[in-house]
Amino acid sequence: MPRQSVVIDAMGGDIGIDVTVPASISSLTKHPKLNLILVGDETLIKKKLDQLGELDNKRIIIHHSTEVVLMDESPQSAMKNKKDSSMRVSLNMVKEGKALACVSAGNTGALMATARFVLKMLPGIDRPAIASFLPNQKNKTTCMLDLGANSDCTAQQLLQFAVMGAMLTTALFNKKNPSVGLLNIGSEEIKGTEVVKEAYDLLKQSHLNFFGNIEGDDIFKGTTDVVVTDGFVGNIALKTTEGLAHMLRNFLTQEYKKNVLTKVMALISLPVLRAFRRRVDPRRYNGASFLGLNGIVVKSHGGTDIFGFSCAIEAAIHEMENKILDKIKKQLKIEHIA
Repeated sequence: MPRQSVVIDAMGGDIGIDVTVPASISSLTKHPKLNLILVGDETLIKKKLDQLGELDNKRIIIHHSTEVVLMDESPQSAMKNKKDSSMRVSLNMVKEGKALACVSAGNTGALMATARFVLKMLPGIDRPAIASFLPNQKNKTTCMLDLGANSDCTAQQLLQFAVMGAMLTTALFNKKNPSVGLLNIGSEEIKGTEVVKEAYDLLKQSHLNFFGNIEGDDIFKGTTDVVVTDGFVGNIALKTTEGLAHMLRNFLTQEYKKNVLTKVMALISLPVLRAFRRRVDPRRYNGASFLGLNGIVVKSHGGTDIFGFSCAIEAAIHEMENKILDKIKKQLKIEHIA
């Protein structure tokens, strides 16, 4: 099996093959050394490849699977009843060393539970965390975790998240000694829950570049390179941000469509609007990393399009090429966690 192989759960997501296969072809075009394994219904995958004129592409391997994990299916049902699902088979390939990374747009809960069961955890990591990069005012990105995998965390687990987020930032952006902020209700040491206060002390004693406590508005200011929080707070912050973005977009559209004058103004400002849209396009940041697993797993948004899914594949490739697992293991030893 080729060394630079990424396995794609071709059946996962709200759209499935119509997105995953074209996005895979796009990624192959950008990365000449890349090889992909497409897992799913062989007949459907071949049909789509034939439509795209890529049926004979030598850098694509098709691995047939007979089952699909539904987007609303419970993690327990997926693990117990669908052992030949495209999701499970893809993760097995990472475990067996046939691929170095897995990308799926499938059911988040099922993917996390199955990945944890199949791949196990890295030594020293108690729980996996979902990490993603968000745009900030400095024209850079901020890594934030956990975004929903763990609703209740210990201080030690928050330290582990900080290590993983810092190493992910270092690996993907060549950022040496990235700054780490602990999300809190104030910047003072005395604020926050007992767990957050304890985590503050642990981070202060660590070898990480700990900035201190930060507040919600610091996420998009780019105050720190990494923002650490538990999955309950992280997921609410993420969903609130998404809701606000949608609301502002709708408000802006409504204002521009009010009358003839505003429509003319919209045409005049179209170049600016397009540039703004590109800058905050959520598809560019698609691809959340499941950190802490003994393998690279990237979760794409289930409803994304071809461009968005190709960005998720890109994230997996960068983690693979920059040896993210090795960097996390090394830092865990430095912190005496492993």
